Formats: sequence, structure tokens, C-alpha cells
Amino acid sequence: MTILSTVIKSAPYALSLCAAALISACGGGGETSATMTPSQDVAPMVNATTTFVMDTAILPESAAAMLALPSFRMAPALLAVPEQSDGARAARHVHRRLVDGELAQLSNRRLTVDMLRRAGARTPDADLTLNADEAITPMAGTTLVSTYTPAQIRAAYGMTALPAPGQALSAAQAAQLGAGQTIYIVDAMHDANLLAELAAFNQKFGLPACSSKLITPSTVLPLAAAGTTGCELAVVYTNASGVRSSTPPAVDAGWATEITLDVQWAHATAPLARIILIEAADASLNSLLGAIKLANAMGPGVVSMSFGANEGSWTASVDSAFTAAGMTYLAATGDSGAAVSWPAVSPNVVAVGGTSLTYSGSGARSEVGWSGTGGGISAYVPTPAYQTNAVPGLGTVARRSVADVAFNADPSTGQYVAVQGQGSAAVSWVSAGGTSLSTPQWAGLIAVANATRAQAARPALGAPHAVLYGQIGAVPGNYASAFADIIKGSDGSCAGCSAKLGYDTLSGLGTPNVNSLISVLSGVTAAAPPPVVTAAGIAGTAGVPLAFTVSASGPNPLTYLLSGAPAGMSIGATGIVNWAAPIVGTYPVGVIAKDSKSGLSGQATYTVTISAPAPPQIAAAAVSGNVGTALGFQVAVTAVNPVTYALSGAPAGMTISTTGGVSWPAPVAGTYKVTVSARDSKTGLTGQGIITVAIAAPLPPVVSAATITGKPGTALSYAVGVVAPNAVSFSLVGAPVGMSIGSNGVLVWANPVLGNYAVTVVAKDGKTGLSGQGVLTLKIAAAGPVISAAPMTGVAGKALSGAVTITDPGATSLSISISGVPLGMGFSINGLTLTANWPSPVVGVYNLTVVVTDSAGLSAKLVVPVTVTAK
Repeated sequence: MTILSTVIKSAPYALSLCAAALISACGGGGETSATMTPSQDVAPMVNATTTFVMDTAILPESAAAMLALPSFRMAPALLAVPEQSDGARAARHVHRRLVDGELAQLSNRRLTVDMLRRAGARTPDADLTLNADEAITPMAGTTLVSTYTPAQIRAAYGMTALPAPGQALSAAQAAQLGAGQTIYIVDAMHDANLLAELAAFNQKFGLPACSSKLITPSTVLPLAAAGTTGCELAVVYTNASGVRSSTPPAVDAGWATEITLDVQWAHATAPLARIILIEAADASLNSLLGAIKLANAMGPGVVSMSFGANEGSWTASVDSAFTAAGMTYLAATGDSGAAVSWPAVSPNVVAVGGTSLTYSGSGARSEVGWSGTGGGISAYVPTPAYQTNAVPGLGTVARRSVADVAFNADPSTGQYVAVQGQGSAAVSWVSAGGTSLSTPQWAGLIAVANATRAQAARPALGAPHAVLYGQIGAVPGNYASAFADIIKGSDGSCAGCSAKLGYDTLSGLGTPNVNSLISVLSGVTAAAPPPVVTAAGIAGTAGVPLAFTVSASGPNPLTYLLSGAPAGMSIGATGIVNWAAPIVGTYPVGVIAKDSKSGLSGQATYTVTISAPAPPQIAAAAVSGNVGTALGFQVAVTAVNPVTYALSGAPAGMTISTTGGVSWPAPVAGTYKVTVSARDSKTGLTGQGIITVAIAAPLPPVVSAATITGKPGTALSYAVGVVAPNAVSFSLVGAPVGMSIGSNGVLVWANPVLGNYAVTVVAKDGKTGLSGQGVLTLKIAAAGPVISAAPMTGVAGKALSGAVTITDPGATSLSISISGVPLGMGFSINGLTLTANWPSPVVGVYNLTVVVTDSAGLSAKLVVPVTVTAK
């Protein structure tokens, strides 16, 4: 995942408004009894080798690191141990407690048993017990708290009564208790006392004990279907990536209280359902999302999420996490009054609000909207297709409205929860509430509905919104039967913060008349999964037509609709969005894809960011040329539309074409800073760039100097080396008689005369008239002296002689030197022949070096070897 800067905001909730940065676990609680003992260890589910596929939901950095704080509600009192005789009985009395003095002033938000004990709370000898016709008026400074048992809650809401312990159940009866279904409880941190707390709860209230479900590291996902004969409980730890771990998270008293109330009341509502508690490694949004994805990988079931974060523009980016096949997702709307939170705001999640319950143990219940319940109109999520004005009271809403449904959540009309303080073996009893109490109970109801549907060979409900709103809420008979409409109470001072006839944001459609609701849900045809639309960010430029294709999928052909789109933006039948003339700004556009057969819709937010158009960009450049040589170059420009060009600061004669080509037929020497302007033909924006043009002055031809040798009377030819930009003509200065140079630069002398000559070659540029010259040194000389001699050999003591001959026809004098002459050897000269005489040679090898230089300064050298042997 994708995940991010850390933005951690840990300010607690205000009294009436959810703090903007926190995820709040919306707690609650109640009390139940069965026979699970602490020795029945629940093995954690770990992941060493199992692999599952995570979906594409990724939180942005700003949301991923936000921390969740448990914000369940608990009445500020420790209760007496519930009477055993009331374990599975609904009638006779309701337990009530007067909370007095200083304890009544304690905030009930995130209150724990340890905090109560530190505040001086003690368990009374007995709570008040009132019959249906009795009433009590609290004294000044006191608060009256009513606390309900599982049997009383089941009776108040019309659930089937709990069976007697050991009673044999038919398949249909077991289905009414959620047999064969799985409830996933998603929370953060760890509750080390969960087993002992649940065992006390089950034993006290006559609920079935839960056996441990051991899931080893090698267990393959998805899991096998849940059993149909009893409750199973498994605890799963996840690390920060949402992958199973063998290491439990750290213990946290607040989250531990949240965990135990979630598990106890999910079990109290669906006593035979399998419960899998997924404990996220920490309370960050990222880790909680990972736990949800792990639930998706484990297989079909109902996901209960008793936490929430204030919604933001990011919420649609993770809607796909709530679209797994066969899954129903429920989330608390919050416990701090009118506000909209995630994940409840997701159109794929059932948002559960809260009420204050009055029930005597028999007869009809009475409810008003709880003052602390969350709810409202989303600022970001488009109106889902299932929220239409066909539902009484709903009208036409601007965006997604929460809650969808409700249940008892007021801690002053709370429900029993068994809690152990940290490090304590004793079980305490408290009255807990919060929309995180109502959420696991609705999760239990959906599990029961799925179990009864399974009895009729119908598939699980999956996303139930279309059924709840369309087949129940919009059908008067079904609505009156399945729901109690909450028409009193408020959770704030806003215009929509009060309960009313039909739908309202406190309680949604209302609270369930469970047996009737289950009957309706069991008979409806399960909706196909809604289309999945993947959120995305789209970038564009003002004035430049924008088009993109929506990423959406579904089992049937889709139709598309935009919500909150800017003027001029439209979407076609194939999901292609077009905007011919985008305007600067950022637009969160809701894209709704509707299944053409089922009528279900999926939606996501496409964040379209339109930037101001950039002016044309002209690349600076340096261009060089020469005087008199036509210059041309192309301007490099980057622009989204065609442009027109202009020059400023250009020398006379320089022009630019409509395609950006610059030309200058007759450049003039100098360096020029030329500004090229390019104007966008559609936006009118102009960009500029500087082109540095350097025109060099013309250079004269360059003639290479050289030394040339020749012989008298032997014709001489030499190609003069010249560098020139243009054609040149040649001339000679100081040339001897008979020497000439052609137009091609070849110097010719047919009959050289002995001597040394310095000849200047002049090359003149045919265009510029500039001349360059170089000096050629000519040396015309005879062949020079030639020395010839044969090697001399002799025998020691016997006279030895040898001749050295010199020829040099053109010389007037010669200079001869001989070196390396052995002792006793002499020379005689006759003309140009030198004769060596050695009367008495000595054994050895000698080298005579003869050097001859003539009157022209030419020389020659010859080494003549002399070898004398003994015999």
C-alpha cells in the first residue's frame, strides 16, 4: 500500500462534535452469559506462508497515518453482578442504577473500568430493580442508568427468544441464531482478557459457549464455511500491511473495552455465528484498512467496524475495499453528535446510528434519537442511487446521507458488558453504549438474515442497501412492518439534526422489528454486487480539450452519470468523460456507474485538476555564422497549440517564417541578442527565448609555408596548401624565371636552376577580396657527393690496401674527412680516388667513417669495414 507523510492528530473528541482528525471507535456494551472459560484458548490466526490478494484501495498519505481512538460510551458506574435468574429472561425487571455526585460528572467517552476505580467508583450491593409499572426520579446531582440484558434486547426488538441450555434445535431454529455465518469484528490493539470476559458474559446470560477456532499459519484462504452447530471464535492479529501475524498487538485499555463489547454483543445477537476478531497492529487508518482487506480475503461474511474517521476528499479512494463478493459491511456513524465519518459514509457500507431505548421487559419498546449519535450529509460522496425521494422523509439529498439504520446506543439506556481491568482477574459489569454497540448488533442481524436465506437456498445479501431502501423503505407495508420509525430526539442544532417521520440522519430508516425484518430479508432476491468504480486523479490544462475513460466494472452493462461535474463536462455511454473547454480549478467529480439490470450503483470520486495553460516555451540557443554567408536556423518551441512568431532586437535583413525558421541572407559581422516571441494562437499567451547570433568577420585565405627541394634541370611541380571559405586566385612574388602557379594552386617550374629561392604565394578570396600568403623555400641543388668503397680484408703483417671513390659532378670543391683510421694506415689521393695503404696490419676489425661535403653544402657518409685476421 500505498502509503505517506505522517499526519497524526490525537486531540480527543469535543463533547458534541467529532474531532476532525481522529478515528473514533464508537463503543457501547451490554451483558450476556454463557460457559466459555479462560482456559479455552483461542489461537491467533497467523500468516507465514498464506498469500491473499489485496484490493486496489489505497489511502493517501494524509489519511493513512491518522490514529484511531476508541470512543465508546460507558455510564460512569460499576454495576452489581446481574442476577442469574435473569440470564435468559426478558420480562420481570430492568436493572437500574443511580449514579451520584462526582461520578455523574465524569465524561462517559472512552471511560474504562480502571478509570472508574481510580475515580472512587465501587460496585453497589445491588442495583435498583423496577417492575414495568414502577418509576424513579433521580435526586439532584444524580443520573439514572438503565441497563439491558441480551434477553431484554432480543425481546424489545422482536428477535426470537434464546433457547434453553441444551435444547435441540432444528436447522430453521439454528438459522434464527446465525448458524453457518461468519461475523468479522475489526478493531485495533489487543484485549488480553477477551476469553475470560466472554466466558463470564455467556455464563451469566445463558448464551452458547464459543469453542476456539485454531487457524494455523498454513491455513489456506478463503476459509471453509462456518459450522452450523455452534459458535466458534478465532482471534487474528495483523501487522501494518494487513497480513496475518503471530505477534499480538500491544494491549490498550480503551481498545480492549471496545473489543470485548463488540464481540459480546455480536455473539448475543447471532449466538451460533462464527466470530473472527481481527486485531490491527495499531490504530492507524492504514492498519485498520489492512484488517478490512484481510477479512475480504477470508471469505464471505459480515464485517462490523466500530470506528470512524471524519470524512475527507480521500474517502472515495478506498471504496473498493467494501465491494468483496458475498460481504456486508457495517460501520458506526459516531458518538459525538451530528457529523459524517468514514467508513460509514462509503456508499458500500451500512451506516449504523443510535437511539435511546426505553423498555420495561415486556410490551412495546419506545425510542428517541440519541443525542450523541453521528449522522449528516456528506461533503464529498455523491448521492447513491438507492437514496431516492421514493423513501419517505428522504427527499432529494445533495450527497450521501448517513445513517442508514439504527439501534440502541445511549449508555444511559445501555447494555451489560463484562470487563476485566488491566492486570485484574475480577470481572466487572458496566453499562455501555455508543454506535459501536449498535453496529455489531446490526452485523448479527445481517448474519441471521443470511442464515435464514441459506435455509431457502438463497445467496447471502451482500450489499443490502438496495433492499433496505428500495424493497423495504420505499414500500409502505414492508417499511411499517420491518422498521420502527424514530420521530423524536436530536443530535445537534442544525436544520437536519432532529428526528422526524420517515428517514432522518439520526436513525436512518429506523430501528429493526427484527422478526419482521428477517422475514422480509429472507424472501427478497439478493441483489447482484454493485458496480465497482475506481477513483482516480485526472490532470488537464485550461482551454485544452480533456477526455478520459472511467474505470468501472460490473456483472452487467453499465450506464453512467456524473455528480458535481463542472459546466460543460459530460460522460458518454461507454464511460468516456469529455470536457471541451476546461477551466482552471480542482473538481471532485462523482462518477456513478449503474447496473442496467439490477439497478445497483457504484461510485467513486475523480479528482480533476485543471492547471492554467503554460505559455509557449522557446529554447535559448547560440548560433554562429560568417559575414557574407547566408544564415538559417530553426527555433525550438514547445507549445500545446499552434503559435505565431515575432523577432525583436534582430539585425536588418533577418526574418522568421510562420514555422519558426530564421533566415539572414547577408550576415554582418557582430554578436546579436535576438528575442524570439511565440504567441499561442488559442490562449493568447506568449513565451520568449533569447537566440545569440555571432557573425564572425571574414577571414583571409591561409597559405601553408613549405620547403621544396629539387634538382637542376628536373621539372618541379608542387600543390600549394590553402584554406579559404571561397574560391581563390593565386599569384607569386619573388619567383625565379620560368616558375608559374595555376588557378588550381599548383606551382610549376619546368627547368629548375641550381640555387635557393624564397617564393611568396599569394591567395586572394574571390568573394571577399581578402588575401593571404605563405612563403615557399625552394632548394635546387645537384645530386651531391657519392662515396663508394669495398670492405677491406687482410692478414696480419702483410701489406693491405683499398680504394675509396668519390663522385660529385656539380661540385667545385670537396671536403673529405676520415675517422676510425688504425695506427699505421695512410692514404694517397689521385683525382677523386683515395687509396688506403697499411704496410703491417694488426689483427682486428676496424670501421673507417668517410664524410664528404661539397661546395653546395651537400654531404655524404660511408662506413668502410676493415678486417685483419691472424692468417
